[in-house]
Amino acid sequence: MLKALDLPAMLLRRAWRRLGVRVASFALLACVIAVAAPAVEPWMPRELASRIGADAVMPVLTILASSMLAVSTFSLNVMVSAHRTAAANATPRVHRLLLEDSTTQSVLAAFIGAFVYALTTIILFRARLYDGDTAVVVMGVTIFVVIMVVVAMLRWIGHLSRLGSMDDSMAVACDRARASLIARTRRPALGANPLTDDTVLPGSTTPVPALQSGYVQLVDLARLQDCAGETASVYVTCAPGRHVLRGQPIAQVGGTVGDDALDRIARSFVIGNIRTHEQDPAFGLTILSEIASRALSPGVNDPGTAIEAITRLETLLWDYAANDGAPDAPEYPRVFLPVPRDADLIEAAFAATARDGAGQIEVAGTLRRALLALTGAPAPDLAEAAAAMADRARQHAQKALRLDMEKDALDRV
Repeated sequence: MLKALDLPAMLLRRAWRRLGVRVASFALLACVIAVAAPAVEPWMPRELASRIGADAVMPVLTILASSMLAVSTFSLNVMVSAHRTAAANATPRVHRLLLEDSTTQSVLAAFIGAFVYALTTIILFRARLYDGDTAVVVMGVTIFVVIMVVVAMLRWIGHLSRLGSMDDSMAVACDRARASLIARTRRPALGANPLTDDTVLPGSTTPVPALQSGYVQLVDLARLQDCAGETASVYVTCAPGRHVLRGQPIAQVGGTVGDDALDRIARSFVIGNIRTHEQDPAFGLTILSEIASRALSPGVNDPGTAIEAITRLETLLWDYAANDGAPDAPEYPRVFLPVPRDADLIEAAFAATARDGAGQIEVAGTLRRALLALTGAPAPDLAEAAAAMADRARQHAQKALRLDMEKDALDRV
């Protein structure tokens, strides 16, 4: 059974995906290695220590420090330019996903870490905190750092060929959406009980107000289960991805709980200014839909990109519906959480494209084929929602298309 991460673990994983945190970690590790070099010196062979001195190491460290500073600055400029291009050509929301690119983060962290190591080692040599025998240890570490830098450069060269491109932006959004959808097939309510229209709430409940306005990003279900105890139940009314205002109820508590427990329940919700993909499966679908809408705008006029976005969305939702594995048993039986409806996923994926691409027969035809294909999906709810969206898209196209032959061609799909 898949286990849910508690809130501290989710926040730690989110922090590790930030560029600054990873770069700072590599830089700190470089400082530790440089300072710890004298401790390794007693285990080094004496014949090597007599052959390698500070004069042999210092030129290499100087070259490494100066070159890594220039390379790091250049790479940061390239990254910023690529992200701006992706935000302008695709959608501003994809910029948030590109910031979590592990390859870019690792490469920049390696460059800056090598610079910090070389600079720290030079300072320690000049301050005479290293003796002559430590130079052999520094040379060994420096050789390893040089190899690491070369590997990072090779990865960076290959990554630059697609960084910021439309293909890369769509692939990143598709991967995030697929991961969220797969997670939801195994754990539809994130380990809680599904909150549906058939769920009967107690006659008397206590509302839990939101502590701030914004999007619900994360919900700590383990803490909610702990706050509920053995007698109470927590009914989450605002699932991840919903926008709430400060003071509006985000949950209802059935049973008797203290004020401290109510405060802890309110603090179990992470609310921010933007949507995130960790617990929101519709967000990745929305990003791909926005890419299609941007491509269909008069200023861009790129129906090919919209068609590719449609096919990717079709594949994602088909795989999601075809994943017929039995959901895991609820891990938090005292917590209830709304489950994203299949109709909401279809709406997030295709509603905007059905409207914006209605006047182009190649886009309208591709969309209709994709939706009609999804009507044969194993999930009945998703198939029904796809059929309704196919009829909606057809009505949009019938009004937007000017030629009768194009309307007839769409009806023959």
